[in-house]
Amino acid sequence: MITLVLAGLIAGAAPQQSQGSPAGVGVVIREADVMVRQVPPHNGTGMSTAYRISDVAPNRAMEFRKRIMHPGASIGLHVINHDEVYHVVSGEGDVTSDGVTTRMKAGDTAYLYDGGNVGIRQVGEEDLVLIIAYPLASRTD
Repeated sequence: MITLVLAGLIAGAAPQQSQGSPAGVGVVIREADVMVRQVPPHNGTGMSTAYRISDVAPNRAMEFRKRIMHPGASIGLHVINHDEVYHVVSGEGDVTSDGVTTRMKAGDTAYLYDGGNVGIRQVGEEDLVLIIAYPLASRTD
């Protein structure tokens, strides 16, 4: 089981905080508590298991998710309004950014830019396990 610490204070160190950022020791989120099976977003195909990790973090400034794309699944092409990262934990997938498609495998990371038309498709027999992260336009309540 993955345990993720989103934020924390180091004992004895003064925290560096930006205007409006939360104070405190952070939040620990257990992926089993945020798992949902769903069709992938953006008119995607097939089925996926999503771990909507950051959804339960109050006052957050980013999205951080794990998504397992089962065989045949895809996140449909969509234009992003922020930089976004897809990191492959296991399996293989074809990531597309502005019409260029590149095969990715475990250990590969796609850094996708604001304004790009992007998507990803699982290939092969093994599930494609991704970590997806991107900033929010503004901090949540």
